Amino acid sequence: MLTILGFAMIATFLVLIMMKKMSPIAALVLIPALFCVFVGKGAHLGDYVIDGVSSLAPTAAMLMFAIVYFGVMIDVGLFDPIVRAILKFCKADPMRIVVGTALLAAIVSLDGDGSTTFMITVSAMYPLYKRLKMSLVVMTGVAAMANGVMNTLPWGGPTARAATALKVDATDIFVPMIPALAVGLLAVVVLAYVLGLRERRRVGTLTLDEALVREPESETVLVGAGAGGRTGASAASSTGAGAGAEKASAGAGDSRDPAAEGDASDDDFQGLDPNRATLRPKLYWFNALLTVALLSAMIMELLPIPVLFLLGAALALTVNFPHIPDQKARIAAHADNVLNVSGMVFAAAVFTGVLTGTGMVDHMANWLVDTIPEGMGPHMGLVTGLLSLPLTYFMSNDGFYFGVLPVLAEAGQAHGVSTLEIARASIVGQPLHMSSPLVPAVYVLVGMAKVEFGDHTRFVVKWAVLTSLVILAAGILFGII
Repeated sequence: MLTILGFAMIATFLVLIMMKKMSPIAALVLIPALFCVFVGKGAHLGDYVIDGVSSLAPTAAMLMFAIVYFGVMIDVGLFDPIVRAILKFCKADPMRIVVGTALLAAIVSLDGDGSTTFMITVSAMYPLYKRLKMSLVVMTGVAAMANGVMNTLPWGGPTARAATALKVDATDIFVPMIPALAVGLLAVVVLAYVLGLRERRRVGTLTLDEALVREPESETVLVGAGAGGRTGASAASSTGAGAGAEKASAGAGDSRDPAAEGDASDDDFQGLDPNRATLRPKLYWFNALLTVALLSAMIMELLPIPVLFLLGAALALTVNFPHIPDQKARIAAHADNVLNVSGMVFAAAVFTGVLTGTGMVDHMANWLVDTIPEGMGPHMGLVTGLLSLPLTYFMSNDGFYFGVLPVLAEAGQAHGVSTLEIARASIVGQPLHMSSPLVPAVYVLVGMAKVEFGDHTRFVVKWAVLTSLVILAAGILFGII
């Protein structure tokens, strides 16, 4: 019964948000609360929610201060050279822009953190997509898949979890998988090329000069107000694959006089605007070194990530904006996105808390394992790879790697399949996992891109599944799995 209710709860959530009958925050809270009552454990709802919130509180804190930190770095012009370099490569060609999105997301993903990857990628690419009226779900989908492939780095999380759960060396899991993961990343780039060609046919190609020509529009810009900040009312255009994806909320963010916005609201390439008041060119190398030091400390695990971003945000604000009114203005500029993302994380805590607390996750996982035919035992590597797609999408990485993977590994060993082979197969579903409603970073991605989560899900799931299957097929072909 719990198995049926667990799948029903997840299906109800996905259907309602994809049909836009409920907002993600409302669905993440109300649907699990309702199903908790159906299970007969409504009296324990408070305990489940508190447990879920407690487990995700460090993540929420990390996202809050990471948004402030990278928002300040964008305000002061740290990423302006990246925007210029991308502009030079893309030349206002939709195909190059989509490919550039994949490459940028893959490169930035080397830091092992999805949230920072999405903040930097969206901040650099969003103005181009808006100016050329390209589909924003193409940007979020490509970025999520590229990050998903790179999320398998030993310091990215899944590989380390698999190694810990199965008591093997993370290097022994990751290094042999490099050829298959490289094929997966190549598949993302090829997919970006195909989607870019489709966007090129739909919107046409401009010269860089034409793309930079200012046009009277009411839409607003992301970067000028900080990471994901909204600077006034924004208009939406719904075209092609991105229909409905470019809807923005009116009145969000700071409340400056629209008449005073004037030309500033037309500047969709704020990264190139040398006149914005928040630029700090004299502090460029300080900010660059601070960011490198922060990311290095994060990779080396010198301190917990929330603590690192808390210290980094405080230092960045103090040095770049020594006057308290200026610091308050920067925090206010990013408050909208901070509230949206942290609110989504705590709402997701209700969902995960009920799934775990009621035992739905355990029953769903055991049911899936029990349905494996006896004849598939010698092919447990393939089975694990296939199961990693739905299981890492419908549950957290912790739930899959610490709860399900040991069971799959034990079943594989009984049929002569090595633990390392099972561990390698378990990470192939990460391109799909990075768009799971249970991954906090995906809310940073869709929030900053002003894309509806349902639109993103509808677009990305089929392509992410295809990418994961390509990695699995490459692993089998190369004899890795």
